[in-house]
Amino acid sequence: MSFASEVSSSIERILELEPGTLRGITEQRAVADAGEWLSGRNLGLVPVADATTFAWAGHWLGVVERTDASRSALVMFGSPSGPLEPADDAIFTTGTLIAGYVIAPLNIHLPHHAGAYGETTGSGIVTAIFTAPAKEAPCLAHDRCRVFAKRGLEGDRYAMNSGTFSHPDRSGQDLTLIAAESLAALAESGIELSAAEARRNLVTEGIDLEGLVGQRLMIGSVECFASRLAEPCAHLQRITRSGVLRGLVHRGGIRVDVLTDGEFVVGDQVRPLGP
Repeated sequence: MSFASEVSSSIERILELEPGTLRGITEQRAVADAGEWLSGRNLGLVPVADATTFAWAGHWLGVVERTDASRSALVMFGSPSGPLEPADDAIFTTGTLIAGYVIAPLNIHLPHHAGAYGETTGSGIVTAIFTAPAKEAPCLAHDRCRVFAKRGLEGDRYAMNSGTFSHPDRSGQDLTLIAAESLAALAESGIELSAAEARRNLVTEGIDLEGLVGQRLMIGSVECFASRLAEPCAHLQRITRSGVLRGLVHRGGIRVDVLTDGEFVVGDQVRPLGP
């Protein structure tokens, strides 16, 4: 079994999922890809500081380096910890435990499953469209803009794979959305952040964006998939102002994969299609 398959099957066992549930896990980025998949279910992989001494009274993902320098993934359990499956005992005892990861919720107040953030119904509208030609460059407003499947908005840094966090194999990079209501709530807390400064591609009104995670959606005539939350980070705060990181936690919008080519126009309807 390949390392990617072992990572997938280990996580499926920990979460008690049907075999084959995890998809899109590549050999080169197995752990990172698994983390991307989990993020759409309000979960993440937290690396442990020292896997050889780590003890956890529950399940965790261990990575073992074999004598031939290949890697294996296995489910660890208990305090002190050991392999959960008898078949992994030989791998564990003859190899070297080089890494470990605990599966933890991103938001402890929400469930973890496909569409974990809720199932948004109803619809909203696009009130603004922005692109930035390069990382940290000012965002430019548009009344309309072409959009390409698996790429994003024409002229945007992420469509050109030149954004601050661009990676060719990462999901949720095509498009970012934020709700005008989130910016208004931030302003009410005393932190003014304009729609352009938020550095999201689309601003919406009237729809619970976070509740779209794990669902397909239509933005105008373009089909998309809401991959994960677009949580704020220290980078955004650094290039804007203090308090933005804290103020946008769990309301920084969503990251979306674009599935079809088309064009976005201010006033387009945003509506969910379901999981």
